[in-house]
Amino acid sequence: MRNLYALLCFFLLVAPSGYAFQRFGSTDKPDVENTTLEWDFPIARPHAGALLGNGKLGLMIWGKRNRLNITIGRPGFWDHRGGNDFTLRTNYQDVKKLLESKDEAGLRKAFETPAKAANFPKTPFQIGGGTLHIDLPEGYEWQKAVLYFRKGAIEVIAKDKTGVEQRAFIGQDPDSELAWIQFTDGADGGNFGKQVRLSLTPSYQTPGVKKELEKMGVQPPVSWKEKGVNGFTQSLPQDAPLSVGYRMKGQVVWIGTVLGDAGDSGSKDTVATRFKPSGSETRLIASLQNAGLDQLTAARDLWWKNYWAEVPKIQLPDPVLQEIVDYGLYKQACASPPQGLPCSLQGPFLEDYQLPPWSADFHFNINEEMIYTPALASNRLSHFAPLWNMMKYWLPQLQQNGERFFGRKGALMLPHAVDDRCKVVGTFWTGTIDHACTAWMAMMAWQYYRYGLDKESLEELGYPLMLGAFEGYWAMLEEVNDGKGGKRFSLPVSVSPEYRGDAANAWGRDASFQLAALHKIVRILPEAAKALGRPVDPRWKDVDVRLPPFTLVNQQTFDGDSWMNTNFKQPHIGLWEGQELEDSHRHHSHLGSIYPFCTVDPNDTAYRKIVQASVKYWVFKGTGMWSGWCVPWASVIHSRCGETESAVSLLHWWNDNFVNEGRGTLHNANKPGISLLANPVYDKLPAGTPNNEVMQLDAGFGALTAVFELLIQNRADGIYVLPNLHQNWKTLHFDGILTEGAFLVSAQVKGGKVVEVKVTSKKGGRLVLYPGLGDRFLVNSAEHAGAKLEKDCAAGEELILRSME
Repeated sequence: MRNLYALLCFFLLVAPSGYAFQRFGSTDKPDVENTTLEWDFPIARPHAGALLGNGKLGLMIWGKRNRLNITIGRPGFWDHRGGNDFTLRTNYQDVKKLLESKDEAGLRKAFETPAKAANFPKTPFQIGGGTLHIDLPEGYEWQKAVLYFRKGAIEVIAKDKTGVEQRAFIGQDPDSELAWIQFTDGADGGNFGKQVRLSLTPSYQTPGVKKELEKMGVQPPVSWKEKGVNGFTQSLPQDAPLSVGYRMKGQVVWIGTVLGDAGDSGSKDTVATRFKPSGSETRLIASLQNAGLDQLTAARDLWWKNYWAEVPKIQLPDPVLQEIVDYGLYKQACASPPQGLPCSLQGPFLEDYQLPPWSADFHFNINEEMIYTPALASNRLSHFAPLWNMMKYWLPQLQQNGERFFGRKGALMLPHAVDDRCKVVGTFWTGTIDHACTAWMAMMAWQYYRYGLDKESLEELGYPLMLGAFEGYWAMLEEVNDGKGGKRFSLPVSVSPEYRGDAANAWGRDASFQLAALHKIVRILPEAAKALGRPVDPRWKDVDVRLPPFTLVNQQTFDGDSWMNTNFKQPHIGLWEGQELEDSHRHHSHLGSIYPFCTVDPNDTAYRKIVQASVKYWVFKGTGMWSGWCVPWASVIHSRCGETESAVSLLHWWNDNFVNEGRGTLHNANKPGISLLANPVYDKLPAGTPNNEVMQLDAGFGALTAVFELLIQNRADGIYVLPNLHQNWKTLHFDGILTEGAFLVSAQVKGGKVVEVKVTSKKGGRLVLYPGLGDRFLVNSAEHAGAKLEKDCAAGEELILRSME
């Protein structure tokens, strides 16, 4: 069914005429170019529903029969208790000694957190808000939900037994924590909205959440009704309360949330038994009373119009990939807009039936990077603002972490899992000392500069992160014999993310992931220093020259039958010294030099055979322990190796197996038999079976990046347009993909060949482009010889390149 909708989506994109348009609000006008996606009811779970979001408020629309549910999430509603300071009890040298002496007990003690009271949470965690229920009059049932991309609005349709339809439109203010449901004038003369019944259930009242929160000393919410507003306030022992409420006014239901100040929550007057609103409730009541539909609808329309005007326009001959692009760009606007909060694992889409998995925290060993990377190519650099602002606030904490752990001035250290105050979530020691987290975010800050040429951001955050990552690595480095009579650098204690979990043997010398991260840092530091007019540290070049690019292994694990032609005697990349990839593993970190750090060019003759052997061995180990987010990463690795058909096939496989029936992007497979990380088919389970579905946003955005990588690749030697065109892609075009150097690139394919490429320089600068037009092509009507174009461009300059064939 999902593929059918994707095909419909593609048809609507290229169809010359539009389709029926329904009214969203008093200021809406017909828009025949509006692309849609549809959901058929029943929709059984929140994460299978249609989504609306603005980075501050997330709505999941789902339900069955006569009940529509709108699950309300408000990111930033944290219980911060349980957050741990970074490595109070140990430092790098102590960890090194414990590991080398195989002192597991000492290692556990070193990372042990202070004892906590019985009702104290082990980690910080975010909490969902609740669900608004909209019950239809007798005889009506909800039939369909339709998402209108260009408007950022959802239409829900109900029918009675005779086929009479009633409709409602769900919209959201882009800037505040307000949303609305507008019932349209129907056959009943416009009174249908007054016939529905409304109720609001706090997350606390769901059995699984209540049990957990009670154990942690969280009190039940206070429900209230004041000045026509119904709501509840969920207080926390030490943190700000969350108020959620709704108000019915005419044919419109208004929904809102407000996060208060610590200690700010309403209460019951023990004498008069009346609700006494406090700060958060007072602000919420005023917001819901003063909301104006015309004004907010106009603000919404303008915001979405500007958003779609900036992002690339992409038309692909593959409906699955087309939906990945369309829905991915839409969800980017919902989850990480510049006016929102920093986007964690689930962003604003926090379920109410369980505490969000992994605390809905910030994971920096791939997940956050995967969430934000598409904002680069999609020309929405402004989406980084909330993340960068949070990390700037963290810088003193990162410096304290780094200098305490490494014993070196200027070192920074970012643990792999933290809350919004940069406190460590959990006691996962390998993640806590995974220094590539710092390096990867430093690289992302550098990419942000390269795509937008914003020196202020480079000065304030990017360059400090790069320097801090380097100083941490420098503190770890030691010199060892290189086997050729000289000395090389080595990382004696290093980890490969999540491999062997946090077991005592989950480490080794020269982990390939860490080597690639450090190489990336020492290569971009001189460029950053030059951009800022800073001196170049000679240590950077020395490390780049004397540090191996990866660690090789050549263990023969499987000879294979002759007809399989399988031979693993060829040296290939290992996890760390002497360590093969023993089993299928979800974190492709040992191949990080191919992607994301791109420190090794698979086409370079010095590395080609090693890369080929490494990918071959990785494929041999299979997908049996893969998770959702690792599949798009695998797709990009294949793209970087020129295996476009495999890259596309993996995205189809991900869409089939790690996306639920409502397009929710999952951590676990959506069915058994695909991966050992899998959930049952929920529709086939007995009624009342607990739902433990784990939705994360990372995989969907990773898939969007994987499509961008098929179209444009930024490599060390230049920008490549459609570097290895898929054999079945005869016609496609894209317009306005942003690249390094602040260039907007467009391309058109006809007859299976690139026929035109357009480049616009936003800021001016040196362009090195491989347009894929062959060895001779036209540049603004002038003939050009050679497959590569190099040119110093002026700001605003436009180049049109055309095939001469």
